[in-house]
Amino acid sequence: MELSCKSEYALLALLELADRYDRGEPQQIRQIAAQQNIPDRYLEQLLATLRRCGIVRSQRGAKGGYLLAREPWKITLLEVVGCIEGLDATSSEEESALRSVETAVVRDIWQEACEASNAVLQKYTLQDLCTQRDARQQLNIMYYI
Repeated sequence: MELSCKSEYALLALLELADRYDRGEPQQIRQIAAQQNIPDRYLEQLLATLRRCGIVRSQRGAKGGYLLAREPWKITLLEVVGCIEGLDATSSEEESALRSVETAVVRDIWQEACEASNAVLQKYTLQDLCTQRDARQQLNIMYYI
């Protein structure tokens, strides 16, 4: 399994919004794009998708932009990736009946892997990403005497 560019960019943009959540300051697309090195037009599409899913909200006007729709500790990574990727892990019973034994075995293992990855993504929130990023930044600071 691989993290798609779409999901990575969405998570990076949401990290920017999570950083400013307490201040309630909307972030403009160009600010987020410059900070995270994401193409403006692509980011615009991603934020529109996240808005439709209720993860972010937009604010119009001269000081407008995007904000998180909820607290960063209430938005799971599974919710973000599911929104961006349009994930639906269910398969129909008709489809199951038409499978060969080999296909069924492969699909069952794949389903188990998906459930495991979903459990990990459900466990972490945007706040967790911010906390882990801050911890890593502290480790990278070098003091010279």
